[in-house]
Amino acid sequence: MDRELRTVEEIDEAIRSLRVRGAPLIGITAATGVAALARGVTDHSDSPPDLTTRVTGWCDRLEVTRPTAVNLRWALGRMRAVAAGGTHRPASELADALRAEAQAIWDEDREMCRRIGEHGLELLPNGATVLTHCNAGALATGGIGTALAPIYLAHEEGRRVRVFADETRPLLQGSRLTAWELGAAGIDVTVISDNTAAALFAHDPPDVVLVGADRIAANGDVANKVGTYGLAVLAKHHGVPIYVLAPTSTIDPSTPTGADIPIEERDPDEVRRGFGRLTAPADASVWSPAFDVTPGELLAGIITEHGVARAPFEGSLAAALAAAVPEQ
Repeated sequence: MDRELRTVEEIDEAIRSLRVRGAPLIGITAATGVAALARGVTDHSDSPPDLTTRVTGWCDRLEVTRPTAVNLRWALGRMRAVAAGGTHRPASELADALRAEAQAIWDEDREMCRRIGEHGLELLPNGATVLTHCNAGALATGGIGTALAPIYLAHEEGRRVRVFADETRPLLQGSRLTAWELGAAGIDVTVISDNTAAALFAHDPPDVVLVGADRIAANGDVANKVGTYGLAVLAKHHGVPIYVLAPTSTIDPSTPTGADIPIEERDPDEVRRGFGRLTAPADASVWSPAFDVTPGELLAGIITEHGVARAPFEGSLAAALAAAVPEQ
């Protein structure tokens, strides 16, 4: 269902409630939201009071909606920088500059997705089987996705790829989103419940595990949708490589290790009531972290738009960030 977001409160709610989700896409949404709010203000006044201050306030509010995903902070940082540089410009010119920056963030993300896919394509020979978790595809980014990008490109080339998609409880992003978009693209996809993954590894292990990320620490530890860590442990035990696919904007050099990543906790009723029906005692205690942290030592590599980073990650991730600087 289409939804128009006209106020900062509506943008805030859409991101918090996961109406918009996926680390790259929430950054895009927040940036375009700020640009739209600025345009709305200037459309109603030739000289709105201190537009730069308003932009800063909108950014401050939206930045805290999802504390784990660093792309949100990165995108809003770019919008703040434009606003700070427009203090002495007419409000209409500043609004135009904000719109251009938001569009650039979107356009860069679209290109980034394809480049990630190209770097990951070598992992998927004809007949490959992939296991993925959550949704890191077109519904989570501005392009063809991150973890799903190599799958789409392999399909374009006529390679047969079979995908197993974890349901991804409790909100079922894998079964509701990943299975839907891959199926719509004509890609062979099978949904499994999260607790079936171990049986799959024991019975018929995938060739590779591909997942996205919401934040990557400087040492290569990765925060992603809760359940990713369990898959990484299973993959390690069964000798199956697991790769994280994400843009360099997801790398946070100011976060030394995974232990320093703030983990968002979700509303207990997302577990107790699922999609409305009560499936646990109404007063049952619930612990529901949105993400878990996978140690970098479990990963075969981290694929960004600048190639495959491998251990030791401190050096390879720093090199990826350095390569990205001229593009920002």
